[in-house]
Amino acid sequence: MKMLFKKMILLALVAALATLGVASLPFVSVSAAGANDPTPPPQRVVSNERLEQVWARQLRIYEKLGNGFDRANEFTDKVQKLIDRAKENGKDVSAVQAALDAFEAAIKEAHPIYESGKGIVSSHQGFDSNGKVTDPEKAKETAKAMHDKLQEIKTAMNGTGRALREAIKAFREANPRPEKTPTP
Repeated sequence: MKMLFKKMILLALVAALATLGVASLPFVSVSAAGANDPTPPPQRVVSNERLEQVWARQLRIYEKLGNGFDRANEFTDKVQKLIDRAKENGKDVSAVQAALDAFEAAIKEAHPIYESGKGIVSSHQGFDSNGKVTDPEKAKETAKAMHDKLQEIKTAMNGTGRALREAIKAFREANPRPEKTPTP
């Protein structure tokens, strides 16, 4: 009985080793391209539908930016008045003033870049007036040019809008409005 048990264990071990040996063998061969292989990598094909979606999104972003630039003077005047009023009340407004100054400088730098993007929007090469692709290659170039213009605006703004919001938020947290006492 002991001998039979040993043979069974030995047989199980041999079967396990054979399974591991077979499992470690490659069933698919793999080869890499040589250093002088003339075959170019495959080009990524972008569908017309995807180009139309990208263009529509870029136009929405561009329109939002335009609305922001249109309201920028009114917004900065309002923030400046709040800063002046807080300063009159003896509050430390240096952080908010610095953030506002940086924001105004960024607006002055980014607005001409925004204006230069109007040519891309108005010509909309490769797209018809409804945003449908008429020439895929020109549409790709237009979408790429618009992407570059939007990135240029983003770089010029350099996060100053967010920094201004954060500075105002920090100021409000540090200087909460006094609660009104109810009159009897």
